[in-house]
Amino acid sequence: MSWWWKGALGAALKKPAGNEEHNNVALIVGVTGIVGDSLAGILSVPDTPGGPWKVYGVARRPRPTWSADHPVHYIQCDVSDPKDTRTKLSPLTDITHIFWVTWANRPTEAECCDLNGAMFNNVLTVVVPNAPNLTHICIQTGHKHYIGPFEAFGKIKPHETPFVEDVPRLDVPNFYYTLEDIALDASKKSRGQLTWSVHRPAVIFGFSPYSMMNMLGSLCVYAAICKHENVPLKFPGTKAAWNCYFVAADADLIAEQQIWSCVDPNGKNEAFNCSNGDVFKWKALWKVLAHEFGVEYEEFDESDEYVSLVERMKDKGPVWDEIVKINNLTETKLEEFTFWFADLMFLGECMLDSMNKSKEHGFFGFRNSEKSLVSVIDKMRSHKIVF
Repeated sequence: MSWWWKGALGAALKKPAGNEEHNNVALIVGVTGIVGDSLAGILSVPDTPGGPWKVYGVARRPRPTWSADHPVHYIQCDVSDPKDTRTKLSPLTDITHIFWVTWANRPTEAECCDLNGAMFNNVLTVVVPNAPNLTHICIQTGHKHYIGPFEAFGKIKPHETPFVEDVPRLDVPNFYYTLEDIALDASKKSRGQLTWSVHRPAVIFGFSPYSMMNMLGSLCVYAAICKHENVPLKFPGTKAAWNCYFVAADADLIAEQQIWSCVDPNGKNEAFNCSNGDVFKWKALWKVLAHEFGVEYEEFDESDEYVSLVERMKDKGPVWDEIVKINNLTETKLEEFTFWFADLMFLGECMLDSMNKSKEHGFFGFRNSEKSLVSVIDKMRSHKIVF
């Protein structure tokens, strides 16, 4: 792992462990998600800036075995339930930073706004008055800030690429806007004592079987099924998606940017894009994916009929069950993986973003997207999600 603070900036941020000024307490809401898992791992490292950190991790489901190695105070809590939120979180009076890396999906964006706004409000209503040392809230959103919600794809004109942070909001409902407004309101009510930051990653490369938008997890399962059936790895997307330039955001990089925003004054009260700092084409990464799983690589053939990944996987449940059994993998069901999200990403050209603002404010982290892909595959294997 490459840490952004290894340079001169890091030397300025790091102070000796044990200094009370740096004993911070994180509340990660969505700790089993794709970035929540990265935050839990990085914040647990003693020399992480702002540390040593004490970490509370909140998730709706019981703690999974694959997160057991993080020294996190795990709290099973449904933050959509005000009573459960109050019962579980009101005793946590030492919280200094909130990392909001969760979301809930509903059929319409208006419903998403209502539910996700209610979840965020439930947590702030409990934590803000009970945690007097709370200083900062990190909110994770994403590129939908610039292109609109899923239901609006193809119906509204997105912002021009590369995306920059100061463009006006689109004239459509978007729960990302709802979250931002709630954080801004909380900061105003605190008269500036409570700062905030918004982080807008590109498609995320990271590990979490519980993530609702884990593109690489779905592709790894697809590749594993191709290997099991001894068939070529066909690209389940369009010609444009095969040939155009993409950007991605490594989950660890997103976590590092969020931690930076907590400890560096230049990272506060700002919104930042987050991507790896390189560009890639899926026609190149597809070779890497095929090589890593030992399956035959196949070039995109535009004469072939388009078949979505959802369609390719619709009858593969029994096949996946067999793969899990014969390879002694962690028990998962095929329907737990988000093939629909991969399909969405492969329908057209990627929307590129700019990292200039982030660099101008002092965050210089980056990742190699090809190496990021391989690291996710390695982690999925180490936790026996794929073979």
